[in-house]
Amino acid sequence: MTKKELRCFVRQQKESLSADFPIWSAEICRKIMDLPVWQKSRVVLLYHALSDEPDLQSLMDAALACGKYVLLPVVDNDDILLKPYEGMGHMQKGAFGIYEPAGAIFPQSRYAEIELALIPGMAFDQSGHRLGRGRGYYDRFLPRITQAYKLGVCFPFQLLDDVPHESHDIPVDGVMEL
Repeated sequence: MTKKELRCFVRQQKESLSADFPIWSAEICRKIMDLPVWQKSRVVLLYHALSDEPDLQSLMDAALACGKYVLLPVVDNDDILLKPYEGMGHMQKGAFGIYEPAGAIFPQSRYAEIELALIPGMAFDQSGHRLGRGRGYYDRFLPRITQAYKLGVCFPFQLLDDVPHESHDIPVDGVMEL
């Protein structure tokens, strides 16, 4: 399948299985909290989910409760910047209707502090190849966080045998699904 065909296929799957998303999201969050890399990481990059992505809200709140420093991506034109998450009371709607922190930008000079980064995607394969939504935000961003353990997060039907990729694509280090 081409990238375009695969995105269409995944969108169809999402539409037919969306009723299961809340249950699957809760289980994905529980599994992530059991990972040693989660437990030892002090600075984590999460994301505020779109309606068709695994919802990490419980993970975001649990991270704050146990003293982790939580960062969320913010879309700025064609780029991703990071801002600290301080709770839903400090969020505002940003690009594409995605909630994002209202605070100051986390400086790129401190990206080496990020130990774990949870990365959304349309599809992943077991080798860590990722298919995004087609705008290249994470393709441009991932090279900046080479030291972080990058964990792709997806629903079961999004983990495939093979995802089309190119030589410049940066794979994730692991994939979390059910």
